[in-house]
Amino acid sequence: MAGKAKRAVVLLSGGLDSSTCLAVARRDGFEVHALSVDYGQRHRDELARARRIARALGATDHRVVKVDLSAFGGSALTDRAIAVPKRRAIARMASEIPVTYVPARNTVMLALALAHAETVGAEDVYLGVNAIDYSGYPDCRPEFLRAFERLARLATKAGVEGRPLRVHAPLVRMGKADIVRLGTRLGVDYAMTLSCYDPSGGRACGECDACRLRRKGFLDAGMPDPTLYATRRRAGARHPGRRPAVGGAKARDAERPRAIHGR
Repeated sequence: MAGKAKRAVVLLSGGLDSSTCLAVARRDGFEVHALSVDYGQRHRDELARARRIARALGATDHRVVKVDLSAFGGSALTDRAIAVPKRRAIARMASEIPVTYVPARNTVMLALALAHAETVGAEDVYLGVNAIDYSGYPDCRPEFLRAFERLARLATKAGVEGRPLRVHAPLVRMGKADIVRLGTRLGVDYAMTLSCYDPSGGRACGECDACRLRRKGFLDAGMPDPTLYATRRRAGARHPGRRPAVGGAKARDAERPRAIHGR
Protein backbone atom coordinates (compact mmCIF):
# COMPACT_ATOMS: atom_id res chain seq x y z
CA MET A 1 0.00 0.00 0.00
CA ALA A 2 1.40 3.36 -0.99
CA GLY A 3 2.54 5.65 1.80
CA LYS A 4 0.71 8.85 2.59
CA ALA A 5 1.93 11.83 0.58
CA LYS A 6 4.05 14.39 2.39
CA ARG A 7 2.33 17.71 2.88
CA ALA A 8 3.78 21.18 2.44
CA VAL A 9 2.39 24.69 2.77
CA VAL A 10 3.48 26.98 -0.07
CA LEU A 11 3.19 30.75 0.28
CA LEU A 12 1.74 31.80 -3.05
CA SER A 13 1.50 35.45 -4.05
CA GLY A 14 0.58 34.90 -7.69
CA GLY A 15 3.94 36.18 -8.91
CA LEU A 16 6.74 34.58 -10.88
CA ASP A 17 8.85 33.42 -7.94
CA SER A 18 6.16 31.94 -5.71
CA SER A 19 4.56 30.14 -8.67
CA THR A 20 7.90 28.57 -9.53
CA CYS A 21 8.29 27.63 -5.88
CA LEU A 22 4.93 25.83 -5.92
CA ALA A 23 6.04 23.88 -8.99
CA VAL A 24 9.27 22.93 -7.17
CA ALA A 25 7.30 21.66 -4.17
CA ARG A 26 5.16 19.52 -6.48
CA ARG A 27 8.32 18.23 -8.17
CA ASP A 28 9.67 17.32 -4.75
CA GLY A 29 6.68 15.06 -4.20
CA PHE A 30 4.62 17.17 -1.81
CA GLU A 31 0.88 17.45 -1.53
CA VAL A 32 0.67 21.23 -1.67
CA HIS A 33 -1.55 23.39 0.51
CA ALA A 34 -1.22 26.84 -1.05
CA LEU A 35 -1.62 29.92 1.16
CA SER A 36 -2.04 33.50 -0.06
CA VAL A 37 -2.33 36.58 2.11
CA ASP A 38 -4.56 39.56 1.41
CA TYR A 39 -2.57 42.09 3.40
CA GLY A 40 -4.08 45.24 1.95
CA GLN A 41 -1.61 45.39 -0.92
CA ARG A 42 -2.28 47.81 -3.76
CA HIS A 43 -1.57 45.01 -6.23
CA ARG A 44 -4.44 42.77 -5.06
CA ASP A 45 -4.84 41.56 -8.66
CA GLU A 46 -2.17 39.02 -7.76
CA LEU A 47 -4.63 37.12 -5.53
CA ALA A 48 -6.89 36.20 -8.46
CA ARG A 49 -3.79 35.01 -10.31
CA ALA A 50 -2.80 32.91 -7.30
CA ARG A 51 -6.13 31.09 -7.37
CA ARG A 52 -5.68 30.15 -11.02
CA ILE A 53 -2.06 29.12 -10.53
CA ALA A 54 -2.86 26.91 -7.54
CA ARG A 55 -5.40 25.02 -9.64
CA ALA A 56 -3.15 24.81 -12.70
CA LEU A 57 -0.17 23.45 -10.76
CA GLY A 58 -2.14 20.86 -8.84
CA ALA A 59 -2.37 22.26 -5.32
CA THR A 60 -4.60 20.17 -3.07
CA ASP A 61 -6.20 23.31 -1.71
CA HIS A 62 -5.72 27.06 -1.69
CA ARG A 63 -6.62 29.47 1.08
CA VAL A 64 -6.57 33.26 1.13
CA VAL A 65 -6.15 34.76 4.61
CA LYS A 66 -6.85 38.44 5.26
CA VAL A 67 -4.40 40.31 7.52
CA ASP A 68 -4.64 44.03 6.85
CA LEU A 69 -1.13 45.47 7.06
CA SER A 70 -2.39 48.67 5.42
CA ALA A 71 -3.64 49.57 8.90
CA PHE A 72 0.01 50.35 9.66
CA GLY A 73 1.14 51.58 6.24
CA GLY A 74 4.81 52.43 6.01
CA SER A 75 5.21 50.94 2.53
CA ALA A 76 4.38 51.92 -1.03
CA LEU A 77 2.57 48.59 -1.30
CA THR A 78 0.17 49.29 1.57
CA ASP A 79 -0.08 53.10 1.57
CA ARG A 80 -1.26 54.78 -1.62
CA ALA A 81 0.17 58.09 -0.41
CA ILE A 82 3.64 56.61 -1.03
CA ALA A 83 4.55 56.34 -4.71
CA VAL A 84 5.85 53.08 -6.13
CA PRO A 85 9.36 53.76 -7.51
CA LYS A 86 9.60 53.56 -11.29
CA ARG A 87 12.50 53.18 -13.75
CA ARG A 88 15.12 52.57 -11.08
CA ALA A 89 18.49 51.23 -12.13
CA ILE A 90 18.83 47.55 -11.28
CA ALA A 91 22.17 48.18 -9.54
CA ARG A 92 20.43 50.62 -7.21
CA MET A 93 17.76 48.06 -6.34
CA ALA A 94 20.39 45.84 -4.76
CA SER A 95 22.01 48.63 -2.75
CA GLU A 96 19.19 49.83 -0.48
CA ILE A 97 15.98 48.80 1.25
CA PRO A 98 13.23 50.24 -0.98
CA VAL A 99 9.93 51.88 0.00
CA THR A 100 8.20 48.75 -1.31
CA TYR A 101 9.50 46.91 1.76
CA VAL A 102 6.46 46.05 3.90
CA PRO A 103 7.38 46.09 7.62
CA ALA A 104 7.52 42.51 8.97
CA ARG A 105 5.52 41.11 6.03
CA ASN A 106 7.46 37.87 5.65
CA THR A 107 7.50 37.33 9.41
CA VAL A 108 3.70 37.63 9.45
CA MET A 109 3.29 35.40 6.40
CA LEU A 110 5.60 32.71 7.71
CA ALA A 111 3.75 32.75 11.04
CA LEU A 112 0.48 32.15 9.15
CA ALA A 113 2.11 29.39 7.11
CA LEU A 114 3.40 27.83 10.32
CA ALA A 115 -0.10 27.81 11.83
CA HIS A 116 -1.57 26.33 8.65
CA ALA A 117 1.18 23.70 8.46
CA GLU A 118 0.57 22.59 12.03
CA THR A 119 -3.16 22.34 11.37
CA VAL A 120 -2.88 20.22 8.19
CA GLY A 121 -0.01 18.09 9.50
CA ALA A 122 2.69 19.53 7.25
CA GLU A 123 6.30 19.78 8.36
CA ASP A 124 7.51 21.78 5.37
CA VAL A 125 6.91 25.36 4.22
CA TYR A 126 8.05 26.72 0.86
CA LEU A 127 8.48 30.37 -0.07
CA GLY A 128 9.93 32.00 -3.17
CA VAL A 129 12.53 34.43 -1.87
CA ASN A 130 15.62 34.69 -4.07
CA ALA A 131 19.06 36.23 -4.37
CA ILE A 132 17.72 39.49 -5.77
CA ASP A 133 15.20 39.83 -2.93
CA TYR A 134 17.55 39.29 -0.03
CA SER A 135 19.97 41.94 -1.25
CA GLY A 136 17.30 44.59 -0.61
CA TYR A 137 14.80 43.01 1.79
CA PRO A 138 16.02 41.97 5.25
CA ASP A 139 13.22 39.41 5.72
CA CYS A 140 14.33 37.47 2.64
CA ARG A 141 17.83 36.66 3.90
CA PRO A 142 18.88 33.03 4.51
CA GLU A 143 19.79 33.86 8.13
CA PHE A 144 16.24 35.11 8.71
CA LEU A 145 14.81 31.86 7.39
CA ARG A 146 17.06 29.77 9.63
CA ALA A 147 16.10 31.93 12.61
CA PHE A 148 12.43 31.35 11.85
CA GLU A 149 13.00 27.60 11.79
CA ARG A 150 14.48 27.86 15.30
CA LEU A 151 11.49 29.90 16.46
CA ALA A 152 9.11 27.28 15.03
CA ARG A 153 10.82 24.51 17.01
CA LEU A 154 10.29 26.45 20.22
CA ALA A 155 6.86 27.94 19.60
CA THR A 156 4.75 25.01 18.35
CA LYS A 157 3.34 21.77 19.66
CA ALA A 158 4.76 19.98 16.62
CA GLY A 159 8.23 21.35 17.30
CA VAL A 160 8.19 20.42 20.97
CA GLU A 161 7.02 16.90 20.08
CA GLY A 162 9.92 16.40 17.69
CA ARG A 163 8.31 17.32 14.37
CA PRO A 164 10.12 20.58 13.60
CA LEU A 165 9.10 22.75 10.67
CA ARG A 166 11.48 22.97 7.73
CA VAL A 167 11.54 26.21 5.73
CA HIS A 168 12.45 25.69 2.08
CA ALA A 169 13.62 28.56 -0.10
CA PRO A 170 14.72 26.69 -3.23
CA LEU A 171 15.25 29.87 -5.26
CA VAL A 172 17.32 31.69 -2.66
CA ARG A 173 20.62 31.43 -4.56
CA MET A 174 19.08 31.96 -7.99
CA GLY A 175 18.69 34.99 -10.21
CA LYS A 176 15.58 35.72 -12.28
CA ALA A 177 16.84 34.13 -15.50
CA ASP A 178 17.59 30.84 -13.74
CA ILE A 179 14.18 30.94 -12.06
CA VAL A 180 12.46 31.47 -15.42
CA ARG A 181 14.33 28.53 -16.93
CA LEU A 182 13.50 26.29 -13.97
CA GLY A 183 9.82 27.17 -13.95
CA THR A 184 9.56 26.68 -17.70
CA ARG A 185 11.01 23.17 -17.33
CA LEU A 186 8.47 22.46 -14.59
CA GLY A 187 5.53 23.63 -16.68
CA VAL A 188 4.74 27.00 -15.10
CA ASP A 189 2.60 29.15 -17.38
CA TYR A 190 4.09 32.56 -16.64
CA ALA A 191 1.31 34.29 -18.58
CA MET A 192 -0.89 33.50 -15.57
CA THR A 193 1.43 35.24 -13.10
CA LEU A 194 1.63 38.88 -12.03
CA SER A 195 4.75 40.40 -10.48
CA CYS A 196 3.88 44.09 -10.79
CA TYR A 197 3.67 46.41 -7.76
CA ASP A 198 1.40 48.90 -9.54
CA PRO A 199 -0.85 47.13 -12.06
CA SER A 200 -3.73 48.80 -13.85
CA GLY A 201 -6.59 47.30 -15.84
CA GLY A 202 -5.11 43.82 -15.57
CA ARG A 203 -1.78 44.93 -17.04
CA ALA A 204 1.61 45.24 -15.38
CA CYS A 205 3.07 48.76 -15.33
CA GLY A 206 6.37 47.68 -16.88
CA GLU A 207 8.40 50.23 -14.92
CA CYS A 208 8.41 49.28 -11.22
CA ASP A 209 11.30 47.28 -9.76
CA ALA A 210 9.40 43.99 -10.01
CA CYS A 211 8.50 44.53 -13.67
CA ARG A 212 12.03 45.56 -14.64
CA LEU A 213 13.57 42.54 -12.92
CA ARG A 214 11.01 40.26 -14.51
CA ARG A 215 11.64 41.67 -17.98
CA LYS A 216 15.39 41.32 -17.52
CA GLY A 217 14.94 37.73 -16.32
CA PHE A 218 13.15 36.68 -19.49
CA LEU A 219 15.64 38.54 -21.68
CA ASP A 220 18.62 36.96 -19.93
CA ALA A 221 16.97 33.53 -20.15
CA GLY A 222 16.47 34.02 -23.89
CA MET A 223 12.74 33.40 -23.54
CA PRO A 224 9.73 35.50 -24.58
CA ASP A 225 8.04 37.41 -21.78
CA PRO A 226 4.29 36.66 -21.93
CA THR A 227 3.39 39.52 -19.58
CA LEU A 228 0.78 42.07 -20.66
CA TYR A 229 2.39 45.42 -19.90
CA ALA A 230 0.76 48.85 -19.85
CA THR A 231 3.91 50.03 -21.64
CA ARG A 232 5.32 48.46 -24.76
CA ARG A 233 8.80 48.54 -26.24
CA ARG A 234 9.74 49.06 -29.83
CA ALA A 235 11.80 46.32 -31.44
CA GLY A 236 15.40 46.65 -30.28
CA ALA A 237 14.51 48.58 -27.12
CA ARG A 238 17.27 48.51 -24.57
CA HIS A 239 17.71 45.79 -22.00
CA PRO A 240 16.52 46.81 -18.50
CA GLY A 241 19.50 47.88 -16.48
CA ARG A 242 21.71 48.68 -19.47
CA ARG A 243 22.83 52.20 -20.21
CA PRO A 244 21.02 53.84 -23.13
CA ALA A 245 22.92 54.10 -26.40
CA VAL A 246 24.60 57.40 -27.10
CA GLY A 247 22.60 59.36 -29.63
CA GLY A 248 20.98 62.34 -27.96
CA ALA A 249 17.52 63.06 -26.66
CA LYS A 250 15.73 62.06 -29.87
CA ALA A 251 17.29 58.61 -29.81
CA ARG A 252 16.41 58.17 -26.15
CA ASP A 253 12.84 59.31 -26.80
CA ALA A 254 12.55 56.79 -29.62
CA GLU A 255 13.44 54.01 -27.19
CA ARG A 256 11.10 55.18 -24.43
CA PRO A 257 8.06 52.88 -23.97
CA ARG A 258 4.75 54.41 -25.05
CA ALA A 259 1.71 54.13 -22.83
CA ILE A 260 -1.28 52.09 -23.92
CA HIS A 261 -4.33 53.86 -22.54
CA GLY A 262 -6.27 51.02 -20.95
CA ARG A 263 -7.81 52.69 -17.92
